[in-house]
Amino acid sequence: MVSLVTIVTIYNIVIYTQSSMSTDSVMSATAIEGERLWQKNNCVSCHQFYGLGGYLGPDLTNVTSDSMKNEAYLHMMFSGGMGAMPEFDFTDEEKKQLYEFLSHVDRTGYYPIRDVHFSKWGWGNLNYK
Repeated sequence: MVSLVTIVTIYNIVIYTQSSMSTDSVMSATAIEGERLWQKNNCVSCHQFYGLGGYLGPDLTNVTSDSMKNEAYLHMMFSGGMGAMPEFDFTDEEKKQLYEFLSHVDRTGYYPIRDVHFSKWGWGNLNYK
């Protein structure tokens, strides 16, 4: 029992004292404000990230890297009023904040993952962003 507690303690010390946090995951102040808008307007009730969220609207995980949807297109969509999307009265600054937030999410990975290669032992190798 003492050995097990010692191993878990050493493991936790090694894992939680590493200072190799990547700056890629740190959001800018603009993106943080975009996330607040996302939450305030309950966008997750209709949209998803990585397939998690509502199903009325599309998954927005990689929307900013979609070649068919540039920044101007997304700014227009943020105003909404099309189909089931409600009409919002976002300012230009708020649209910029939402775009920055979605750009940050886009950099975190791909969804859906289509490029998976399985070894004969069942291990999956994913191509991450």
